[in-house]
Amino acid sequence: MSAMSTDTDHSGPTTAVARPEVEDPTARRILDAALEQFSLLGLRRSSVDDVAKRAGVSRVTVFRRFQSKDKLVEATLLRELNRFFQHLDARVAPLPTMEERVVEGFVVALRHTRAHPLFGGLLRLEPELVLPYLTVQGGFSLSATVEYLTAHLRRAQQVEGRADEDPRPLAELMVRVAVSFLLNPASCIEMEDEEQARAFARRYLAPLLDA
Repeated sequence: MSAMSTDTDHSGPTTAVARPEVEDPTARRILDAALEQFSLLGLRRSSVDDVAKRAGVSRVTVFRRFQSKDKLVEATLLRELNRFFQHLDARVAPLPTMEERVVEGFVVALRHTRAHPLFGGLLRLEPELVLPYLTVQGGFSLSATVEYLTAHLRRAQQVEGRADEDPRPLAELMVRVAVSFLLNPASCIEMEDEEQARAFARRYLAPLLDA
């Protein structure tokens, strides 16, 4: 998706997530303004003009880099997703086994998303608007997250001498389970209780690594 890049860069979404933050200072300022605007007022009440004004640039400059409001929203979500991956890595990297990283990663993902001013705020304030970006229109976020987890599972398999197995289906299954709890938290399992969430992941997600 070109929205995460400069005018001449047209990399796909998973490639964009793997990169450091965009270097173009104007694009970075626009994304900072979009994050603040969307977090404060939501998507419905925010326009490209609002973001441009907050960033101190013209609306033409915003459109030149992000093409449309939808692309700007996607780029903003994708950058925050990239930052989440960095946060998640820092939390789970010290854990000794992949099983423990899966369990703790599930808990951290739920907690971080709910508390995030953009992700959590939009899910509470405008779920009908943000849900498409996480589901039917959410190929960019879903594929990026699956690629992230696939890479971690593949490295774990290499350590265990199982490099011939494709971890992508397992990664997608785990991501879809986590997303389903975020989109509809009502459950017989109290996912806001971290110990219950951890117990769920330990009982039902970690064993999938050996499936």
